[in-house]
Amino acid sequence: MKQPEDVQLSREEGEALLARLEANTLTADDRRVLGKVLTAYFWLLFALREAKLSLKRIKALVFGEKPKPPKPPAAGGGSAGENDTQANASQGVHSSTSISSSEKKPPPGHGRQGAEVYRAAQTVVCRHEALAVGERCPACGRGNLYRLPPGVEMRLDGNALLSAVRYELEKLRCSACGQIFTASVPAAVGTEKYTARARAVLALARYYLGLPWHRLEGFQALVGVPVPDATQWDQGEIVGDCTYPIFKCLEKLAAQGEVIFQDDTPGRVLTLIEENQIARAQAQVQGKAKPDTRTGMQTTALIVQVGDRRICLYYTGRRHAGENLAALLTKREPGRDKPLVMSDALSHNHAEEAGLIRCHCLAHARRQFSDVADDFPAESAVVVNALKLIYDHDDEARDQDLNAQERLAYHQQYSAPVFTTLQTWLEQQTAGRLVEPNSSLGKAIAYMLEHWETLTRVVKEPGAPLDNNVAERALKLCIRQRKNSLFYATEHSAYIASILTSIIATCVQAGVNTLEYLVAVQEHRHEVFANPRAWLPWNYEAALVPS
Repeated sequence: MKQPEDVQLSREEGEALLARLEANTLTADDRRVLGKVLTAYFWLLFALREAKLSLKRIKALVFGEKPKPPKPPAAGGGSAGENDTQANASQGVHSSTSISSSEKKPPPGHGRQGAEVYRAAQTVVCRHEALAVGERCPACGRGNLYRLPPGVEMRLDGNALLSAVRYELEKLRCSACGQIFTASVPAAVGTEKYTARARAVLALARYYLGLPWHRLEGFQALVGVPVPDATQWDQGEIVGDCTYPIFKCLEKLAAQGEVIFQDDTPGRVLTLIEENQIARAQAQVQGKAKPDTRTGMQTTALIVQVGDRRICLYYTGRRHAGENLAALLTKREPGRDKPLVMSDALSHNHAEEAGLIRCHCLAHARRQFSDVADDFPAESAVVVNALKLIYDHDDEARDQDLNAQERLAYHQQYSAPVFTTLQTWLEQQTAGRLVEPNSSLGKAIAYMLEHWETLTRVVKEPGAPLDNNVAERALKLCIRQRKNSLFYATEHSAYIASILTSIIATCVQAGVNTLEYLVAVQEHRHEVFANPRAWLPWNYEAALVPS
């Protein structure tokens, strides 16, 4: 709503107007004034409601509170119009996907871990203290003992991130010639002060746990093995150098992917911040409001599905997600089908759109309606409940282990009618002027209708994802680093961080022991540079086996 014209009334004029209103002797001017007052009243209610929504969003950002999803109306409850509207939005829903809460299975595990999950545990075989296979049973004296599968007991120990071993080398000196003879360090410990495992541990602590170098320095000093932060960076850089060819190989593989998830989050680089300060100072001298050069910095996550593998790529610098995606797709082999690219609707995500199939995130569209559920409960419930049905159908397709084409046919049969009914309802709200266009609800409806084609790719393209949650979850790794470490010193250190974060995240997706992988890559550096494709996280163990 536009801000109405101000109504200027003195106290005496207001009291006189009230008196004429009570006496039912209003003039034409009085009616005009009362019309302005009522318009101002409704505008004030609208403004307060929108302000409350904005404050609620700020509160959620600061304190982590999220609005509760609207509850579906009880059978027979609510007005007839509301029940009819929500029923219409649910037409065409596959009945087999309606699962009551009582039928849902409880989450397994209850916090317990089986012994088989400790894949890196050292195994110690414990023999019976007094008995052996083939001996007579001491209990009954009749049978002989035979071996069963062993029982398992786990014991967990603690160590510093880096531990140190002091080798005292015996020295002998000849009393005649003065020649000194020094004992050698055991050959198994190597010649370098920092082992490949120590460097791998530092890389994981910094780029997976997100611990800054100075905090690691303090911790190591606390446990009696001090390592300066500058030394830690030097050792981490060596790991980045060893994994660089693997990172470039992952880029080439990712460029051939079928589905790409992309998103951005702010990133800080000290040298770029200094450039921004210089550029702003120069702009002020020239009388400009802002510099001509770009000042933004961000970290991009590109999560790519290649067959049954998932590759994670991260980039920190001036380029936004669309530019990083465009640079990646330049490595795509000609003749390949267009990739499906999932993102939100921000313009920074745009690349060469003719060369890809753009999908937009349904979770972003849904969130705009769940944010206004307190003020527009009936309207919000229509959209939220309809999208819930779409997700239920996708869960059902996943449970049935359908391939891409079968999943598309399933959604076309059961989800397409839901989308059609929902689109009709959204258009009715706009065409019938049932919603204020500039309200939060009106903007949410306009957003969904504007991007309807890209929001509903799931019923048009095989393999199209529903949302961009994969990329948003992947960015948490970088957000963790940013919250702990605040910034990178230079673009070079940011690039090393991008390499190692990409390698670590890809290892996590592949389900391999990341520590052992980083150790193996360092110990076989020459082989890695000669043939990086043989040292990818999911196939490097084969390269370790001598031919």
